Amino acid sequence: MSTFSIFLILIIIVCLLLVLVIMVQNPKGGGLSSSFGGGGNQVVGGVKKTGDFLDKSTWTLATLLIVLILLSNVSLKGSYSQADSKLLQGDGTETAVPEALPEEVPEQVPAADTTNPADTIN
Repeated sequence: MSTFSIFLILIIIVCLLLVLVIMVQNPKGGGLSSSFGGGGNQVVGGVKKTGDFLDKSTWTLATLLIVLILLSNVSLKGSYSQADSKLLQGDGTETAVPEALPEEVPEQVPAADTTNPADTIN
């Protein structure tokens, strides 16, 4: 398994976790933290800090996703570094195309007489 494939699998896992964390949050502040904690007045098993945890995990997963994408790009370029074009490398292996000249030049064919005897005035 190549390093790019490993990065691709990690990127997919991080994307799924990021979607899950974002879907749990409520944009109006009444998400998971308010449903367990009653708006922040009660503390039931440390649920008061759920909003902070979801916010921090969102930023952490987003940062991890960007880092993984950049690292996968580096690993992709590293594995294909030898597949560059030989013309771009400039190693001087140019192939010249010979001009194809015919060996014998055809003779000039005299033009046919195109005068019509009916057109001539006698």
